[in-house]
Parts: sequence; C-alpha cells; structure tokens
Amino acid sequence: MISNKAEIEEGATIGKNVTIGAFTYIAADVIIGDGTWVGSNANILDGARIGKDCKIFPGAVISAIPQDLKFEGEKTTVKIGDNTTIRECVTINRGTKDRFSTEVGSNCLIMAYVHIAHDCFVGDYCILANCVNLAGHVTIEDHSILEGLVAVQQFVKIGSHSFVTGASLVRKNIPPFVKAGREPVQYLGVNSVGLKRRGFNNDIIRQIEDLYRIIYVKHNNVSKSVTIAESEIPFSEEKLHILNFIKDSEKGIMKGA
Repeated sequence: MISNKAEIEEGATIGKNVTIGAFTYIAADVIIGDGTWVGSNANILDGARIGKDCKIFPGAVISAIPQDLKFEGEKTTVKIGDNTTIRECVTINRGTKDRFSTEVGSNCLIMAYVHIAHDCFVGDYCILANCVNLAGHVTIEDHSILEGLVAVQQFVKIGSHSFVTGASLVRKNIPPFVKAGREPVQYLGVNSVGLKRRGFNNDIIRQIEDLYRIIYVKHNNVSKSVTIAESEIPFSEEKLHILNFIKDSEKGIMKGA
C-alpha cells in the first residue's frame, strides 16, 4: 500500500507489493525492489537502489549527497541489498568519484542513528548497532558486528566475522575473525563464539587462534609474523584470507593488547 500522503516523483521505479508510508519522499532516480516496506517520514533521494523485502523506518535519509567538499555533483548511487533493515534516522550518503557508490549488502541490520558516509562498502549479514559512525571509504566485510557508538576513521577496513566492542574508535584495519576494542583499538582474541554460531568447525577455529597467536601474542613484528604463519600454519581458505588481508593493509592493522 502506498499512502496518498507520500510524495513520489515521476520516474521512480517501485516494485510489486511495496508499502510507502505517509509524508515519505521518493525522488525520481530511485529504484525500490518488490516487497520492501518504507515507513513514514523517510527520504529516499536520487541514486538510491534498494533491493527486495527491505524495511526502511521513519526518519531515514537514503542517498543524500556526500558530506565531502571534493564532491562535484557526479552521478553516483547508494545500493542496498535484499532483506536489509534500516532503522530510524539512519543516514546513508551517495558515493563520490572514488567508488561512485556507497553499498550495504543483503540481510544486514543497520540500527537507529547510524551514519554511513560516501563510498563505504558494507558486506552481507552485517550488524551496525545504534549510533555507529562510518567515515568515507570504509570497507566492512561480511558477517561483521559493530556495537553501539563505534566510530570508524576514513579508509579503514574491517575483516569478515569480526566483532568490535561498543564505543571503540577504529583508526587501523581490523583483520578477519577477531574481537577488537578498548582505546586505542586492539586485539581482544578470536571471535570464537561468533564463528561457532556460523558453523566453523573446531579445527578451523583452533587454526585461526594459532595464527593470531603468532601475530599478536608472540610479539613478532607484522612482516615476521606473516612469514612464520605462512610456513608453520597449514593451508586453509581462512589462513589465506587473513594473510592477504594483512599484506594488503596499507593503513596498518590494529595492535595487540
């Protein structure tokens, strides 16, 4: 059902069985997938590409122009995957000419008052709790959880299956499969509880723990830790993902406790 008090510009593409509440504004260059629910008083602006069966709550602003003085009006987008929930007063800004898009994956929960800035990429099955703030160009891989009030500096990358404790300030890259927190943000162990819930077997979890013991517990520098891990830890996709993440981290990874 689309409320007769909603304002939908000519040219917007609205899928089947979409609900749009009163006083919501939908701009012309918007696509909304089948079965999506949009509450009252939301603003979905030019460049929004919203998937199927999403829920967008009152006060959300999707695809406003970037808060970036380098933005020159280029045509960019916000892409949101299927079955993602955007809670009250979330703001998600369009991309710039760096990535030309800001993206939130499928099956995500973006809680109230989260801000996702220009050119951020958020993977699938991620949870950003209340008042998380992502600066521009941040990448968050699949199955990551950021607790409330986490603030992430621009260009930082957070690895898959990671867990960041509330009110952390993230200035360095956080590798996959770990828990991170404190100030400054640091390694707090492997996210073993989360990994078990997602079906990782005990052997793989132990291997991940062994690898991070080399990196964070034995007090080697990063390059030496990578060399040791490559030779001493048996091959697995998880090992490859961790080591490639670290090698590609130009910004550097977080420190150990």
